[in-house]
Amino acid sequence: MNKMKVITSFRNGKRWGEALFLALLLLYPVSMHADEGMWMLGNLNKETRKTMKELGLQMPADQLYSTRHPSLKDAVVSFGGFCSGVVVSEDGLVFTNHHCGFSSIQQHSSVDHDYLKDGFTAHSREEELPNPELYVRFLLRTENVTRRVLKATTPGMTESERSLAIDSMMVLLGDEVTKKDSTLVGIVDAYYGGNEFWLSVYRDFNDVRLVFAPPSSIGKFGWDTDNWMWPRHTGDFCVFRIYAGKDNRPADYSPDNVPYRPEYVAPITLDGYKEGSFCMTLGYPGSTERYLSSYGIEEMMNGINQAMIDVRGVKQTIWKREMDRRPDIRIKYASKYDESSNYWKNSIGTNKAIKHLKVLEKKRVAEAELRNWIQSHPEEREKLIRLFSSLELSYSNRRETNRALAYFGESFINGPELVQLALEILNFDFEAEEKLVITRMKKLLEKYDNLDLSIDKEVFAAMLKEYQSKVDKKFLPAMYEKIDTLYNGNIQTYVDSLYATSNITSPKGLKRFLERDTTYNLIEDPAVSLSLDLIVKYYEMNQSISEASEQIEEGERLFNAAMRRMYADRNFYPDANSTMRLSFGTVGGYTPFDGATYDYYTTVKGIFEKVKEHAGDIDFAVQPELLSLLSSGDFGRYANAQGDMNVCFISNNDITGGNSGSAMFNAKGELLGLAFDGNWEAMSSDIVFEPDLQRCIGVDVRYMLFIIEKYGKAAHLIQELKMGR
Repeated sequence: MNKMKVITSFRNGKRWGEALFLALLLLYPVSMHADEGMWMLGNLNKETRKTMKELGLQMPADQLYSTRHPSLKDAVVSFGGFCSGVVVSEDGLVFTNHHCGFSSIQQHSSVDHDYLKDGFTAHSREEELPNPELYVRFLLRTENVTRRVLKATTPGMTESERSLAIDSMMVLLGDEVTKKDSTLVGIVDAYYGGNEFWLSVYRDFNDVRLVFAPPSSIGKFGWDTDNWMWPRHTGDFCVFRIYAGKDNRPADYSPDNVPYRPEYVAPITLDGYKEGSFCMTLGYPGSTERYLSSYGIEEMMNGINQAMIDVRGVKQTIWKREMDRRPDIRIKYASKYDESSNYWKNSIGTNKAIKHLKVLEKKRVAEAELRNWIQSHPEEREKLIRLFSSLELSYSNRRETNRALAYFGESFINGPELVQLALEILNFDFEAEEKLVITRMKKLLEKYDNLDLSIDKEVFAAMLKEYQSKVDKKFLPAMYEKIDTLYNGNIQTYVDSLYATSNITSPKGLKRFLERDTTYNLIEDPAVSLSLDLIVKYYEMNQSISEASEQIEEGERLFNAAMRRMYADRNFYPDANSTMRLSFGTVGGYTPFDGATYDYYTTVKGIFEKVKEHAGDIDFAVQPELLSLLSSGDFGRYANAQGDMNVCFISNNDITGGNSGSAMFNAKGELLGLAFDGNWEAMSSDIVFEPDLQRCIGVDVRYMLFIIEKYGKAAHLIQELKMGR
């Protein structure tokens, strides 16, 4: 079908059906575009495999995924449950993004040993740094368990009863895996809005050590300014190593552990890529909402997205001011600022993109076509006649409260760290197994290491003011009345008093409780008591919209299923849900707006240009020795065909959050680089794929290796790698 002809006909008032059909295809993920989709490796159908071959794939499908022999999937890991990574050596080296390893690098940093600023290189196995809270997860197999899960449901169930029955069955099926083999983890996830269920079987390794990290001037070059932007010049990578017991099985950290011997090692190529080269990304994308109704998108924009924009903007301004002033605060707050600002900027970009690309308007056109289809099919009309009216009413019924909950969560639950500590203490199981208590207590106490009370007090006062300014009075928790009556409405005085009288502003309160100090009641601590009040208010608000939320859950599930029935002959891919996914397409540039064309790669030349353009900005400050190294032009075997050094490149691979650190492979399954970001012009990508604009930004593996060898002086790591050319 000629797209422009259809659009022209639409404008002329002709071929309405065809135009609406096109609109539907553009807004709902039916794989019209070869580069669209986050595909399940264990469920690749003939159509998808054919498309990959047509685009240039040179590997058989069973080399991508197999349960009978080692395959490419065995080299890709979920990194910490929040990122992805790829195994690149026979001794368990893992490449991932610098921002994925950021918190681990921060934990090992101090003013005297500032690995965030200066980077880190382990010159021997003994120097590699353990990270007790970090793990990597390998996928062993997937299995469709939809029938088993849905056997637990009956037609007469309410949505809450259905959800409870399904959740119980999902846990049961997961537990079956672990009972058979204690080293395995079984997790059942919902797909297609809760219409299908698949079991994933994993093996986790808990001894993961830091091996190499470039300085932040490389790994975070450009920081917030360049985040979500192209052209990009960020060397966003770092290196870890997986350790195992001497039997190569998972084992808790021990000095006696040995490097893990992987099933499959991703080969590395130095040949690079060209415009139009086949490229595929393999990793663990977090979540998308491609099938969400227009009502849900509108709620997302005005609720959680806007709350993140407003509240985090206030909090981050305070953090950043102090981070720029004090080196110790920069280290303490680096990781949490990075995480917070990433989603803050994402929310800004998403809301702008939804408006600019008219996503809501397009969705509504597509939904109108679905309405017509339902009306024209008696069997569907009987079941779904009230689908859209019910969705509209349910979203309307919870609109105000849902928005308040979003601001509540950002202002308090995810706001002051004192509140977060109190909530963790309330949720702490002091009666658990001693080993577990010790581990969890250690993790809790570590939070104090990265807390500055003066900063947190300022944040708390700012959060109280921000929340009050954004919601109706009926959504104010009890502490506001206390502020008015006991503190004459002075928020700062209330906050000062709270921090002065609470014992959990330092570990001493916990210590008194654990030592059974009878003069101290943990529940009566003012910070803990406040947090209890917040939980009660949060629960009350959630309960008030529980009926509407249940109806929305059911409506979105039925909506998703109807869409798939309407186009039963189409190849639908499921929304991302933190399970392993493959996306594929080609390397290539794009045109962001009229008169501008972006190339598909960047070089070190751009680093010098940005350093000059942003002179005096610490986000673009680079060590003189690095500038000297890059200016030499001596890139050796890592240079491109012109003798220059590529830094980053883009493809139209379909990715989202969680894909960070994902391996980007060529047609032969050789590593080209690591995905680490998307582009600003397509920030609505979690909701709708924009084929002309959406790009996956990756760091070139040649730049990574050059930095490791020449800047980090870690030639021993290069020797480990499985490299072609």
